Formats: sequence, C-alpha cells, structure tokens
Amino acid sequence: MLGWMRDLFPLHRAQTGVGVRKTLRYLQHHLPLEVHEVASGTTVFDWTIPEEWHIRDAFIADSKGQRIVDYRQCNLHVASNSQPVCQKLSYAELEPHLHWLTEPPSLDTVPYRTMFFRQEWGFCVSQRMLDRLKTDPAEKFTVVIDATFSPGSLSYGEAILPGQSRETILLYAHCCHPSLANDNLSGIVVATMLGKQLVKRAKQQPLRRTYRIVFAPATIGAITWLAANQADLPQVYAGLILTLLGSSGPFIYKKSRRGATVIDRAIEVLWRELDNQGRTIPFAPWGYDERQFGAPGFDLPVGCLMRTTPSEFSEYHTSADNLEKIQAQTLQETLKTLQQLLTILESNDLPVNQSPFGEPRLGPRGLYRPYGADDSLGRFQEAVLWILNLADGDHDLLDICQQGQLPWKLVSLAAEALRQQGLIKSVD
Repeated sequence: MLGWMRDLFPLHRAQTGVGVRKTLRYLQHHLPLEVHEVASGTTVFDWTIPEEWHIRDAFIADSKGQRIVDYRQCNLHVASNSQPVCQKLSYAELEPHLHWLTEPPSLDTVPYRTMFFRQEWGFCVSQRMLDRLKTDPAEKFTVVIDATFSPGSLSYGEAILPGQSRETILLYAHCCHPSLANDNLSGIVVATMLGKQLVKRAKQQPLRRTYRIVFAPATIGAITWLAANQADLPQVYAGLILTLLGSSGPFIYKKSRRGATVIDRAIEVLWRELDNQGRTIPFAPWGYDERQFGAPGFDLPVGCLMRTTPSEFSEYHTSADNLEKIQAQTLQETLKTLQQLLTILESNDLPVNQSPFGEPRLGPRGLYRPYGADDSLGRFQEAVLWILNLADGDHDLLDICQQGQLPWKLVSLAAEALRQQGLIKSVD
C-alpha cells in the first residue's frame, strides 16, 4: 500500500481530467475496476458536470526570470481549477490571488486550495515565498497559469464484487486531491487492498454480500454516483467513507445520519472487540461524502472511518501532508481493523426462532449444560439462550451481541450451531 502511495502521490488529481484517469488506470492493475465517464454539461440533481481542467505549467517569476513559485516543484502551488492567466503584476495586484497559512507548521508549508465552480485563479505559497514576493513593492512579477478548460467528462471508478445476496456493502474513497498523502491517498490504497483481498477470497468461497468499491471526486463525484445508481440504493446494507487512515492516531468513526444503522452498530461491536481503542462521533452535515449519502433523499446507512478528524490533523490540506507522515505499519493496522469490521458485517444475520413457544430442548442437541456442571463451552450456552430469546425477526445478531455483552465470534458460532439444528433461520 505504501508503494502504491509513492506511485500515485505525484499525480495532480482534480475534479476532472488526466490526474483522476491516471489514478483509476493504476488501480485497475489491482482491482476489476470499471471506469465511468459522465459528460460535461450533464445534470446530476442540482449540479452540472463541469468542463475538464488541464494544467501544463504555472509560475510566479521575478523580473530576472527566476521562479519564486513553481508548479513543477509542487502541484499544490496552483489552486485547482484556476482560470488561465498571463500577466505582469505588482505584489499589491498579486496579493488578492495568493493563499498562505497564517500559522504554518513550517516556513515552507504550502496550503491546498481550490477554485471549483468559481471563475477565479490563485496561487498557494509558503510563508518564505510570501516574504520574497513582498520584498520590493516596485517589482513586476510574471504570473502564468498555463491551463485550459474544455468539454470532456467526470471520471469515477467502481469495482462490483457480486455476492450470494444483493445486499451491498459500499466502500468509498474520494480521488480528487493532488499530492496529499493522508487525505486521501491513504483511503484510496486501503480500499484497493481490501478489494484485492475480497477478490482473492471470492475465488475460494463465494462472498455472502455484494461489495461495491467506488473511487470518485469528492462532492460532485459522490452525487454523480448516487444519481447513476438510484435503482440500486435500497440494496445498500452498510457503507463506509474511507479517509485520513494513514496517521497513527486512534480510530474515529462518524455515524450515519440515522445513527443506529447496521454500520453504526457494527462499529460499536468492533470497538468493544478492540478494547475500546476507537471512538465514535455523531453525524454532522459537513465533512466528507457521508453527507451526500446521508442527504434526506437518500438517508443511506453510510458512516465515515478516520484515524484523525481534519481539525485534529495539523497537516490537513497542506504540503506537510506528505509521504513522510505515513508508515507501513499504520496502514497494515488500518487494514486489519477493517478486515475485522467486514467479518462482522458479512456474518451479521436476522434470525427467527423456529421453536418460539418456550425454550426448545437443547440437551439432545448438544447445546445445553446442566446447572452446576462445568461449562466447557465457556459462555456458549449464554449466547445460545440470548439468540433464542431475541430471534423474533426484529433483532439481528449485532443487537444480540450488544444486549448480551457477548464476544462477536461466540455469537456467530452459537448462531451457526442453532441454524444447523434447525432452531433458527435467517430472513432478509
């Protein structure tokens, strides 16, 4: 995953254009990813797909021709989707188009800014560059953004891994940021590796639920995917936005809009399994694309998993969010945690008791230990009784696990034993 990040880091991703396509083509080497193109001018709900933005070069040079700000050195120097410009400007004329950090982590830190859906242009500079530009008020700077807009399309990629059920687990990562490592190359490579492992597993044993792994530009990309897949949205069983997963902080889960969906409850169980090493925060209608999936017209069971929130990540949307901040061990730990979560989501069930009039006879079925006898099965019998009591079609295994304060693996084993004895059956 870290190797993939090194390959993808230099690409200039924006809402549209070459950077996103190159990223998706790279991911196709690892996933059965289908790339979709939605033409400029297409209406998607209240939005319109914009023209493609293509940038070739950009710089601010002094009167001697020396580049003080150079896009070729850092693609964050140009605010994404900036209008083309070629002028000679004084610092006073240039300053309204400059973006810098008032409290940078270092004098060389460059912010990330965009001009999406704005007819403007801008440069992002470090404090050191800003000081150089301000030195001589009489200096005339050559300011160039060699960029064009043209009819094209918005690109997004999707891998669909069919399961035995049409119930769908959605994994989503945005792919419109340029050279930012934690936000959101980390989400992209973790989602890719999860998909790669699911493909491998499906060759050995059919997946129970269907998986859809989506890579799309933030906001308009998510809205475009939702518009294109309205008929399939009722099948979304649980979903996660994956972002900011490369830092070494504790896991943070932002709830879905409804706040008590399958994914919300699965996370609660996961945190308990991990000895509460993760924390949950409530839904809010800002942040990442969980707000699109949680719009009232969709209200999908989709939350967001991070290892830090933007406000807690001091390098957020700056050049300090680089590959030096990412460790292979952290990515591996993130992957392992998500594998545990998918195991829970895969095995969750809605059981119905097939012998609901009093407790069925468990002894002849090997599911009972007399009172006072050594329970060699540990809490297994406890799990059996909880399942039988709550298997009324209104409580899934996640509910039972929570109410009984039982380990997930034990509940899964007990449910399978009851299923084999014909005492419960699963319903949709």
